[in-house]
Amino acid sequence: MATTSQTAVIVDAVRTPLAKGKPGGAYAEIHPVDLHSTVLAALVERTGIDPAAVDDVISGAVGQVGEQSGNTARWAALAAGFPESVPGVTVDRQCGSSQQALHFAAQGVIAGAYDVVIASGVESMSRIPIGSQTLGKNFAGTKVSERYELIPQGISAELIADRWNLSRAQLDEFSAESHDRAATAWKNGFFDAQVTYVNDLRTDETIRPDTTAEVLSGLRPAFRSEHWEQRYPDLDWRVTAGNSSPVNDGAAAVLVTSEEAATRLGLRPRARVHSFAVVGDDPVLMLTGIIPATRKVLTRAGLTINDIDVFEVNEAFASVVLAWQAETGADPAKVNPTGGAIAIGHPLGGSGARLMTTLLHNLEQTGGRYGLQVMCEAGGLANATIVERI
Repeated sequence: MATTSQTAVIVDAVRTPLAKGKPGGAYAEIHPVDLHSTVLAALVERTGIDPAAVDDVISGAVGQVGEQSGNTARWAALAAGFPESVPGVTVDRQCGSSQQALHFAAQGVIAGAYDVVIASGVESMSRIPIGSQTLGKNFAGTKVSERYELIPQGISAELIADRWNLSRAQLDEFSAESHDRAATAWKNGFFDAQVTYVNDLRTDETIRPDTTAEVLSGLRPAFRSEHWEQRYPDLDWRVTAGNSSPVNDGAAAVLVTSEEAATRLGLRPRARVHSFAVVGDDPVLMLTGIIPATRKVLTRAGLTINDIDVFEVNEAFASVVLAWQAETGADPAKVNPTGGAIAIGHPLGGSGARLMTTLLHNLEQTGGRYGLQVMCEAGGLANATIVERI
């Protein structure tokens, strides 16, 4: 075990194609532990690493109830055939759970606590529907409720669209572009090297190659109701299912090591975990934390927005990414160049690792040096990560 400060490097990253997270979806009959184990086993197969060398498996999952409870990371490692000596831990930073798992993995390597660690994530939204873990209870408690009047994320997305004066047309055009970019990427074979297959599904199931802004413009607002109209009478209700992320099943995993361990084990590092940050922000507006998170991680890295070659910004809602672009000045051509969650999908606990998998491959495809990933999270949180291609 290393005892001095190390550089954390990414050796490989892999994901499943993402399925519809509802009954009838391609993975709806697959237990989340088994789904998760697919990417863990794939890392071993792709890198040739002895799984006994893995110091820990740190995994994200949001719906930690039922089949996705009981420290699901531990069972996924065993299901993947890892030795019993390999531990596992499950973390929850909401949608950023597996991105946080990557941060913990890198921090452990840098601190000298780990030589080899896997950061991964899973969500089976077909079997554990969103919100299952709260059982309809007040999860925030009375003191938080006295301080804030919390609202659903969809209403937060509406407030963001209103505050940044984002039109319905802008939201729909952004979303149509996400589908077009993702469909083109699959058609051109871009995703082939980053996926491992679970069953017969050979593409992300929620991509709609033929969708257009005109088609999306016909959808009804998803969150409009008499209750919310009375509370926010000035909103004109622009957020729809078409300009929001869908619900999905999927998993992804990233192998992180120290540079020394990579050399010793004959592994080829592909990127260095350069900088990372996490922030708290307004829990009512909720989804704007990616703006200060981006500023914080760039400051820590000593970089500017123009130094970044590729961005992966989670498309929870189109309004979130467009507001972020307006505040940061990021080049839209560099943001989610192969599509984002609106098309590819958003399997909650698995999305952070999925974005990093895509970011790593995008950097290699473009020859870029720096990539930045940022994720909005429930409760007004956000993780940001910068990697440097080696």
